[in-house]
Amino acid sequence: MTAAPSAVPAPGAAAAAGSDDVLLRLENVHTYYGHIHALQGVSLEVRRGEIVTLIGANGAGKTTTLKTISGLLHPREGTVTFEGRDISRTAAHQLVRAGIGHSPEGRRIFSRLTVLENLKMGAFTRPQNDIEGDLDHVFELFPRLKERTSQRGGSLSGGEQQMLAIGRAMMGRPRVLLLDEPSLGLSPILVQQIFAIIQEINSTGTTILLVEQNALQALIVANRGYVLQTGEVALSGLSADLRENEMVRKAYLGE
Repeated sequence: MTAAPSAVPAPGAAAAAGSDDVLLRLENVHTYYGHIHALQGVSLEVRRGEIVTLIGANGAGKTTTLKTISGLLHPREGTVTFEGRDISRTAAHQLVRAGIGHSPEGRRIFSRLTVLENLKMGAFTRPQNDIEGDLDHVFELFPRLKERTSQRGGSLSGGEQQMLAIGRAMMGRPRVLLLDEPSLGLSPILVQQIFAIIQEINSTGTTILLVEQNALQALIVANRGYVLQTGEVALSGLSADLRENEMVRKAYLGE
């Protein structure tokens, strides 16, 4: 990895030997909000079993990247490929069935539904008589949710709502899980718990693409990272290398 922000390795260069393991790939993706050019040629890839993180300032395009992958937005140019198939124009609900789970920024739980009802909504693409094992798995990850199955989502604490948002996404049995700011607004103790759970989810075989303002913590748990600046990839590389990069340390690690 080069230290110059303008020098970005080719998307497949770091993993040429493992290119068959690429689960998700964006190539020269341009996404707009009306006339606002939010993503300006983003290229990245996520391989099976990895945790890959996107870091950058507010407005850099991190959330837009996840929305483009999950079908909430569609690129005007470029392609999004999942398991070798172009999904650039695929509807969001079809991508859930295909194996893409998304825990959005701000949690977006159903505040009037109970915890159990929220979790069942995450499995809406599957027969309801086939989800008991998934509920058990979510309750193993988040024991606090099991204690609150009949409680309305809106009455949960911020940390509990974040657990519910991640658990709901897990109910779709995703092969890749998109996490958008999972530690936002949480206490330091809960932040550590959430990141430990992220690693546990990954250890069971779920690939993760993580957007996180806590850049240091994200680079600790991730295998690789991409730094976004104003809709473009400015840097990419192994997380350990990014943690030592002078620009990253000054801009995102507070050093």
